[in-house]
Amino acid sequence: MGRKRAAWATVVALVAATSGVAAVPAAATTTTTTPTTYCPTGWGSTTKTRSAATTESVTNVRTGRHACFDRMVVDVPGAATSGLGYSVRYVSRLHQDGSGKYIPVGGGAVLEVRIMAPAYDPATGKSTYPVRAGERLKGVDLSGYRTFRDARFAGSFEGDTQIGLGVRARLPFRVSVATDRVVIDVAHNWTGAR
Repeated sequence: MGRKRAAWATVVALVAATSGVAAVPAAATTTTTTPTTYCPTGWGSTTKTRSAATTESVTNVRTGRHACFDRMVVDVPGAATSGLGYSVRYVSRLHQDGSGKYIPVGGGAVLEVRIMAPAYDPATGKSTYPVRAGERLKGVDLSGYRTFRDARFAGSFEGDTQIGLGVRARLPFRVSVATDRVVIDVAHNWTGAR
């Protein structure tokens, strides 16, 4: 009988010890999660074109940084949307139209941006975007950009304006038109994560 009492006493002691622990509330933990933002995907890296042309002139090229991509905008005032044509594609090396001259563009990959609009006044031949072939784009500073590395003017020949856009790597891109401008977005990565 002594063993039963000893066993019973052990059980009672264990219950008392664990019930005291269970009665103490657990410390509250706060978990803060940052909402994950996914960027658009599915743009691809193949050539994008739109058949249209205008005699309105390119007057400006500007760039901007966004959460998911870097953006280049080519302004063609007066062209509306129906007259804006383009061809944007990855090339191994950028060669100037007409002369075939090689134009070095920094970055891991080069996008040739061709806008079907002159960078000069067709009536007078006077430049409307005064940058020489091979020079960096006027007013474009790519410091701090995640994707863009370099942007060079290649020239304007037979009504088309050619630009070399150096990017970090061959990344997906999209091209769209809005009133009086062509917009090129190059994603920061292939996965769609920020």
